Amino acid sequence: MKTILITGGNGFIGTNLSEKLLNEQNRVISVDNLFSSDIRNMGHLVGYKNFSFINHDINDVLSIEEDIDEIYHLACPASPKYYQKDPIYTMKTNFIGTLNILELARIKNCKILLTSTSEIYGEPEITPQSENYRGNVNTIGPRSCYDEGKRIAETLMIEYHNKYNTDIRIARVFNTYGPYMNKDDGRVIVNFINQMLENKDITVYGDGNQTRSFCYIDDLINGLSKLMSSTYRLPMNIGNINEISINELVYKLRILLDSTSAIINLDIPIDDPTNRRPDIWKAKNYLGWEPKIDIEEGLLKTIPWYKK
Repeated sequence: MKTILITGGNGFIGTNLSEKLLNEQNRVISVDNLFSSDIRNMGHLVGYKNFSFINHDINDVLSIEEDIDEIYHLACPASPKYYQKDPIYTMKTNFIGTLNILELARIKNCKILLTSTSEIYGEPEITPQSENYRGNVNTIGPRSCYDEGKRIAETLMIEYHNKYNTDIRIARVFNTYGPYMNKDDGRVIVNFINQMLENKDITVYGDGNQTRSFCYIDDLINGLSKLMSSTYRLPMNIGNINEISINELVYKLRILLDSTSAIINLDIPIDDPTNRRPDIWKAKNYLGWEPKIDIEEGLLKTIPWYKK
């Protein structure tokens, strides 16, 4: 049995990851300060004897008495609604928080995986986006606190490996969806599902022709697990290569939910990327991983959770 610490453990990805690791008979220590997550997410986890929760802000030093085998470092508000709520706090979490967790990994001599993001590519000038692409990021825009925060977090990971030989992993996570994402998270699939369920207008930003590549949470968790088990230490894209427009997403959801909600178009947010599509050659070749769940199946798995 491994002892695994998850920062941001009560969030969307953290909750799903905790469930998987506990079902594999691991000990899970979840660390979260509940800044952007719902405490009810862990309701079904507290019954596991190998699960414990620590309410803690990683911008403060974290002390753990027991040995740790692996750290999944997920902590950071990931939705624009939350990371733009306090941009300086978001940047501190990515730099100071990551520094604190890297120090813990160094002290415990354990593996650490950072969930970085496709947002480090900014408004991409190439598609698909490979790990070698250095991005096109606005350093002073409303999204830069998150985009640049994740970029410096990646740099910290690499420098800890260079200086201390810390056993690192870096996952560049593309758009992901599924159960346990906060109903009020603000990201597009959750927005659309809840607007349709509540017979509200469907809010499409811009003309709806911007594209995303949506990965179902189970596929993502499997990718993170495979990356952690590998020896690959450079950034790796984890995402679904099937790219669809926002308008196509609305069309699919209206059929699945039998919705007649009207569509209203709003101004597109500043620096909202026009396209997202990962190159997952490395994940396929180094991990033997690729997504298995297509968008229709994933939506059918997601919708019942929000109906509850």
